Amino acid sequence: MLEETQRADASQLAESYRREGFVIVRGLLSKREVQEYLAHFMALRESGFDPGENSETRLLSDDPLRLWPRFMHPHRRDPKSLSLLLDPRIRAVLRSVLGEDALAAQTMFYFKPPGSRGHALHQDQYFLRVDPGTCHACWVALDPADEDNGGMRVVPGMGDLPLMCVKQADPSQSWSQITIPLPDDAKAVELQLNAGDALFFNGWTPHGSSTNTSADRFRRSFIAHYVPSSARQVSAWYQPLLNFEGREVTREVSPQGGPCGVWTEDDGKLSLSMIDPDFEQPKKEHE
Repeated sequence: MLEETQRADASQLAESYRREGFVIVRGLLSKREVQEYLAHFMALRESGFDPGENSETRLLSDDPLRLWPRFMHPHRRDPKSLSLLLDPRIRAVLRSVLGEDALAAQTMFYFKPPGSRGHALHQDQYFLRVDPGTCHACWVALDPADEDNGGMRVVPGMGDLPLMCVKQADPSQSWSQITIPLPDDAKAVELQLNAGDALFFNGWTPHGSSTNTSADRFRRSFIAHYVPSSARQVSAWYQPLLNFEGREVTREVSPQGGPCGVWTEDDGKLSLSMIDPDFEQPKKEHE
């Protein structure tokens, strides 16, 4: 009976993921684990841990993120980050929604202190360029994340969009330089995540975050990106990949550029047209 229930739960999870482009897994991490990870990453910062990139070149001089830069690819130099990237609970969810095993591509850790700008709506596939298929994210809240402290926003039901052509984001609201245009009736919803909850979404799903307008609340989170094991190509920045046994795996380097979608209107009806512009190089700035 237990095995039948587990199969039913996995089937419902996969159907919800396919339909909406994302699912929330409540309590992926226990309260104890959340506190352990928070203490670990705060201690890393205090120790002078290398963030893994120089983000100051695109930040305002008074941006709080200058004092609290994100960690990029921490799993490559921090065993505890690596253990969370390869956590068997994440593997099980990915197997359920993908129908196959996944390969690990990236980790990030965000502090997002009060006053930090948000991240304009975007698609992760713009950066990872997985082929065939798309990338998949696991976004783990280590603080309660909501609209007040700049929690996650997603556009439901758009997980099967093609790669959209990007445009300039509003710098007063987003630290990232790019965003994607959406129809007027496509509304992003603000998610309410408790510490320990995990948001899984695919690389076509438009998502982002708002400004942290709280007085004293951080929005710390651990993010991991994965690709289907059947993928043949991935952007060079994310290689080598890792399987869940921790062994390095490589794939062909995906070419940058190619067609992207734009919205067109014909007789009052919106439709997507694919064009082949001079597509800019993916930036290392997704959330």
